[in-house]
Amino acid sequence: MAAPLAKEQILDTAEEVLRRFGLEKASVVDVARALGVSHGTLYRHFPSKSALREAVGERWLKRVSIPLAEIVKESGSSMEKLQKWFQTLIHTKRSKAIEDPELFSMYNALAEESVEGITAHINELIQQLTEIIEEGIRKNEFKRSDAGQVAAGIFYGTARFHHPALAKEWTSPNIDEEFRLVWNLLLSGLKF
Repeated sequence: MAAPLAKEQILDTAEEVLRRFGLEKASVVDVARALGVSHGTLYRHFPSKSALREAVGERWLKRVSIPLAEIVKESGSSMEKLQKWFQTLIHTKRSKAIEDPELFSMYNALAEESVEGITAHINELIQQLTEIIEEGIRKNEFKRSDAGQVAAGIFYGTARFHHPALAKEWTSPNIDEEFRLVWNLLLSGLKF
């Protein structure tokens, strides 16, 4: 008797199938075939094709947010953590978009299918920024303010550099200099 399927095993295989057949053509039957099980077995873990696709998209978003959460926990200057957090976010998304644009596009389409998943992801990222800013306020690195509003403002103010819908702009030869200009402006509002 075969060992029961783990959710991660199903998601790994679903990613491979999506990569091989594309977002439009891949089916639950294709995933089940690749796993050597019936499609009914997959429905025990995911009630629909949509739920499976949503789980793949949400897992991709977690791959973005988990390394950022680790930065929040680091010791050191809040200013340095804030800058490292944004550099990591931008580098992660940019490298995925440049190295495998088709896969990047597919994952974004999957993530966008789940409005709740995207909203939760954005809220998670803004909460991470809020924690860094609150720490900076406590350490007197940043001026007193509503950390949540500042975090949201910085996140949305830098969207050009990390929002997947704007990925085509990331190949501009001036993108790093443009980020530096925006970053310096945002920091001037944070500092004493």
